[in-house]
Amino acid sequence: MAHDDALLAGLTVLDFSRVLAGPYCTRLLGDLGARIIKVERPGEGDDTRRGMLQLEAGRTDQSTYFTRVNVGKLSVALDLGHPRAREVALDLARAADVVVENFVPGVMARLHCDYPTLAAVKPDLVFCSISGFGQTGPLASMQAFAHIIHAISGLMHLERATDPEPRVAYLQAADVLAGTHAFGAICAALLRRGRTGRGAYLDVSMLECLVAAEDVTFGSVLNGGAESVGPRLGMVVRRIGDRHVAMQTVGAPTLFPRLIELMGRPELAADPRFATPLARRDHWPELRELIVEWLGRFESVDAAVKTLSGGRLPAAPVLTPEEVIAHPHMAERSAFPSVPHPARGSVRVTATPIQVDGRPSVPRGPAPYRVGEHTRHVLSTVLGYADARIDELQRAGAIAVV
Repeated sequence: MAHDDALLAGLTVLDFSRVLAGPYCTRLLGDLGARIIKVERPGEGDDTRRGMLQLEAGRTDQSTYFTRVNVGKLSVALDLGHPRAREVALDLARAADVVVENFVPGVMARLHCDYPTLAAVKPDLVFCSISGFGQTGPLASMQAFAHIIHAISGLMHLERATDPEPRVAYLQAADVLAGTHAFGAICAALLRRGRTGRGAYLDVSMLECLVAAEDVTFGSVLNGGAESVGPRLGMVVRRIGDRHVAMQTVGAPTLFPRLIELMGRPELAADPRFATPLARRDHWPELRELIVEWLGRFESVDAAVKTLSGGRLPAAPVLTPEEVIAHPHMAERSAFPSVPHPARGSVRVTATPIQVDGRPSVPRGPAPYRVGEHTRHVLSTVLGYADARIDELQRAGAIAVV
């Protein structure tokens, strides 16, 4: 897709965020055509630069984590604690359409980069704050990471099931959900701005995003019902040989009739333990035992999946990440694009999961190779600063230039 044909072509986003929730949001905006100006701390940069799998020997700022969520962005190194850097931040806000930040509430105000300050110089600014608990409420100032949000959201409790202790979740769901909700809210605010000329202040809470993503228990408990703790009823994972198959028996009223027909057990339709969805929920351990025993008759996972799919029952093999990467379906969807990297030639990243007009969303370019790599370029081309002014700001310690 030509850049000027991209959905968000011509949009400039000033990105004060770091780690995952904010950077994921701005990666989505960037892959759909927006110019993302990423503000990093001089020297250290984004925390995730020091994450898992360093791409360059002898460096600690080239992690695949950082690269994946920051492709296509321009890195400007600003010391936001320096008064002269705040002048630059105000100028960047004047040139921006959107600001994204994910500091603990109150930090942006102390840095004089909060919404009231920036909206004073850019009245139609769309400003999005992503935080663990939102900008208001008794928990607003609490430190937030995905693990902490998972615990306080009730999800860790629901996933505990019969385990002696709650367990650590693998997926950083709270961050990715918050970033995705912020992306949608920003696009909606831009639509209103186009219609009315008004900017917006958006407050996105990781906690509320995770609670909103739960589909059964909160709706039940809010209305006097019971919890539905994990593992989820109606879901089956069965070992066959040295692999596992996953299948689902709930989610549509036609699945159970198809299942018992495929199992050769039509009499189960009249069994009072399994005759209704509620009965099957109440007697799930007995039904699961029958299903697991039947699946154990297959000679392989592939044979089970073929039979289940042929019977229009949702089923899939349990794959490793390596198998997912090698899968022809993911190749057909361009799910793992390559971006340039000075030390590696190219690096593969996960794609933005949005295709537009039948074409994948492609990163605009590589992730910033060095902290402040684009400081001079952005200040000169976007803000019109002369080289002498940029050099003076560098000598003052307000910015860093690579």
